Amino acid sequence: MNLLLDTHVLLWLAADSPRVGPETRAMLSAAATRHVSAASAHEIALKTRRGTLPGGASVLDGWQRLLRNLRVTELLLTVDHMRRAGSMEWTHRDPFDRMLVAQAQLEGLTLVTDDSVVRDFEDVRTRWT
Repeated sequence: MNLLLDTHVLLWLAADSPRVGPETRAMLSAAATRHVSAASAHEIALKTRRGTLPGGASVLDGWQRLLRNLRVTELLLTVDHMRRAGSMEWTHRDPFDRMLVAQAQLEGLTLVTDDSVVRDFEDVRTRWT
């Protein structure tokens, strides 16, 4: 399985949070590839600036080390990703969720998320255990 981690999943893994249960950790461990979107770095930076994500700056400062430790590859955004994110028929307006869904769709990835709004969107494969 080829996975794309939602931003909150990346943050929970970085903090070794119990919110990521053993089944999800096993799925991540068994995955052929694990990706995190560059959009997640933008989301973390924005929430850090707004003061809604304590510790976000340290995550960004150690970004490359974190990705190496988690054996995750950064997935850059393309014009095709942005076009899909902006044009998909979905009432959900969160731009970061839209970017991640677009990337998962176009790259053939399963989006690992605990976000029920994203999981309920029928046009993307998601997993959470």
